[in-house]
Amino acid sequence: MPLSHASSPVFWRAVLGWREVEADAVGITIAPTDRDWPTIDVFAVPERKGVKNRLHLDLRADGCSTAEELQRLLDLGARRADVGQGPDVSWVVLADPEGNEFCLLARTVQEVAQEAMRAQA
Repeated sequence: MPLSHASSPVFWRAVLGWREVEADAVGITIAPTDRDWPTIDVFAVPERKGVKNRLHLDLRADGCSTAEELQRLLDLGARRADVGQGPDVSWVVLADPEGNEFCLLARTVQEVAQEAMRAQA
């Protein structure tokens, strides 16, 4: 049975705050709300995921704590995933509703920006 391409774009639109810009019977394109680039195309495939993702997204909390962002992602339908990362890593591995893994990194956007400013000073 073919996998639905409907749940992934709904999830990723909510996670990224993006919008749907195009859709047809085989796929959906999402993009940032303030412009049309970059875009992500999501297409249905006939087989289930069996190996590592071809594309892996690493996300950072922006405007909230990492713990708050983690809870938001879980509330949107993400689930924790174990890919052998071990207990001492600084990121959380999650999976979207269709099992595609992504990570929430420990440092927020603001923390990274502050570290970059300190390094330039």
